[in-house]
Amino acid sequence: MSEPATICREVPQLLTSFVDAFVDYAFSGFILPQKPKQFLTSIQTRYTSPDRLIAIGDLHGDLEKTKQSFKLAGLIDDSDRWIGGNTTVVQIGDVLDRGDDEIKILYFLEKLKHEALKSGGLIITMNGNHEIMNVDGDFRYVTPASLNEFRVWTSWFNIGNSMKNLCSGIDKQNDIYKGVPNVFPGIRKQFHQGFRDRIAALRPNGPISGRFISGNPTILVIGDSVFVHGGLLKNHVEYGLERINNEVRDWVNGLKGRISPGYLRGRDSVVWLRRFSEEKAKNCDCSALEHVLATIPGAKRMIMGHTIQQVGINGVCENKAIRIDVGMSKGCGDGLPEVLEINRNSSELRVLTSNPAFLARKYSNPAIKTDGQKEGLGLLIPQHQPKQIEVKS
Repeated sequence: MSEPATICREVPQLLTSFVDAFVDYAFSGFILPQKPKQFLTSIQTRYTSPDRLIAIGDLHGDLEKTKQSFKLAGLIDDSDRWIGGNTTVVQIGDVLDRGDDEIKILYFLEKLKHEALKSGGLIITMNGNHEIMNVDGDFRYVTPASLNEFRVWTSWFNIGNSMKNLCSGIDKQNDIYKGVPNVFPGIRKQFHQGFRDRIAALRPNGPISGRFISGNPTILVIGDSVFVHGGLLKNHVEYGLERINNEVRDWVNGLKGRISPGYLRGRDSVVWLRRFSEEKAKNCDCSALEHVLATIPGAKRMIMGHTIQQVGINGVCENKAIRIDVGMSKGCGDGLPEVLEINRNSSELRVLTSNPAFLARKYSNPAIKTDGQKEGLGLLIPQHQPKQIEVKS
């Protein structure tokens, strides 16, 4: 008698997992393991140097360019399956806004995270200013197609909740629109439902923000490299890198109020800072950068996104500031994909580009070498004073 009783007690949990898998597959074509929200576990901020480290810049809703970046680094095959072995990948934020496939990218990256772990690899996605803006309810840079994507996702999510509510053993599912306005003054009526869907999914403790964003670090230290979307100043380090990561997690999970913490807002915040991304190297605040790095044990460089580098990935301040946002998204520059590679056994930072001819044209400095064994592989240029496109968001 005890065995059937045990089975009956497990039915609601099994049904919930089935419904969640059904919703995921219906929307994305993937069946992903369900994971609990990170409320108690601290977000890991520091990692030792991996054998191979790949850094990928801002994606902005462009699924095609996202896949191209992973293929460029030899991380996925033609069927989009992980083949990167024990490589560690850091995506430096700004998956959201400006493009049409935001949720599809979130699902794609989540799929790859699970595949990479099985091979000893690791994919870490970070928070950019656009993740913070969207959890804050700032939708200035959404596209009509992305609003439709959220409409489709919430439709499937609500179908899943209705299915769960048919089972008396499952807790009543809350209305995800509770507290969300029905109308938005100043916004065309045709977009009102899309705004409702987006708010419901991305606000603090929302089903998308809680699942795909709350576990993201905002600051990351891997070996001798510090990763952050905008940049770090002395006061950020003094406040505490781990403290920032865990407080952002708690805010996204709805435990710290509606509005984002102050260190995520304003021109000098960790996700908005541009002091180390100026067009000319002489205008970068190298002194402030060196002081910040000196306060983080073992740190040699800061790797950041946020400001588009028209000439591609580059370094200034004697390669202590590495800028990897190449504006690859069709909605934000439509640049050629590039990624940064760092190997444990080499002090060289290497740029992998999707077009060797473009690499040669950009990197005409005779001091730059190429690797004859790997097409499209070049050393990172120090102090080349590139031109860039600065995108205010």
